[in-house]
Amino acid sequence: MLAARIALFISLFAAAAFPALSQSYPSHPIALIVPFAAGGPTDTIARIMGERMGKSLGQPVLVENVTGAGGSIAVSKLARSAPDGYTIGIGHIGTHVIVEAIQPVQFDVLKDLDPVGLICSNPQLLIAKLATPANNLREYMEYVKANASKVTAGTGGAGTPAHVSAVYFQQKTGANFEIVHYRGAAPATQDVIAGHIDMNFDQTASSIPAYKAGKVKAFAVTAPKRVAAAPDVPTVDEAGMPGFYMSVWHGIWVPHGTPPAVIAKLNAAIVEALADPDVRRRLEDLGQDITPTDQQSPAALGAFHKAEIDKWWPLIKQAGIKSE
Repeated sequence: MLAARIALFISLFAAAAFPALSQSYPSHPIALIVPFAAGGPTDTIARIMGERMGKSLGQPVLVENVTGAGGSIAVSKLARSAPDGYTIGIGHIGTHVIVEAIQPVQFDVLKDLDPVGLICSNPQLLIAKLATPANNLREYMEYVKANASKVTAGTGGAGTPAHVSAVYFQQKTGANFEIVHYRGAAPATQDVIAGHIDMNFDQTASSIPAYKAGKVKAFAVTAPKRVAAAPDVPTVDEAGMPGFYMSVWHGIWVPHGTPPAVIAKLNAAIVEALADPDVRRRLEDLGQDITPTDQQSPAALGAFHKAEIDKWWPLIKQAGIKSE
């Protein structure tokens, strides 16, 4: 009986406290957990967004870099944080979809986190060395099928989006070519340029400069529409591999149980930031496609996040992809 009364008291207190919290929120700085080191793409996006969101919220949004284990340490820390809106986290397909499928983790991204908003995305470019005899994707797929024992694809590491795309490409072509893991995407792309490996799926922000400089061939962008920075590169739909969509997208989450009014305030700050011309320019300079306004809501991120898990987990688990 005493335990039941205590539980009732706690629930009533929480119910009364949350509206007050929502009205006064935020009253002090907000921590934005970033799952990678300072200076990388995710960190840069977080700092651009955090700076502008802080203006809307009236409190600074301070980046906290929590690295390790493919981003799972940061996600775990966010999941264990108080659901009060003072600890939020940024992540992408690697940290919020792939990592839970390739290694043991102490969280469930769909149950332990609540979505706030989808920020931006960056599709991949399928690039190949210049000596490749094929001149379009259909020809290249035939070339890979005929030369599977000789073809090599680079990735930025086991369990990365590039690794998943390479496995997906194996399935699409039926060719069991070799996949070579590097310590980061840049060295993999450099070896495509040097002709040491045949191909790589790299983010457009990183691979388009090499293509424009005439150092690699580019067969397709893994998105339903062409990218403005390389309008002559066809989409996978146009090039002959329909539906092969892979994008490194970024979103923001909070611990599960964060009051809806707090989530609404955070989302409003995201929407305002993405409407700011300076923020848009800075994100576009990074090669990012800004999320359309009608897809910036918490519900939209929640639905998209689940759809990505439903799409990629079966492929990852069937292929036996594991982290290094």
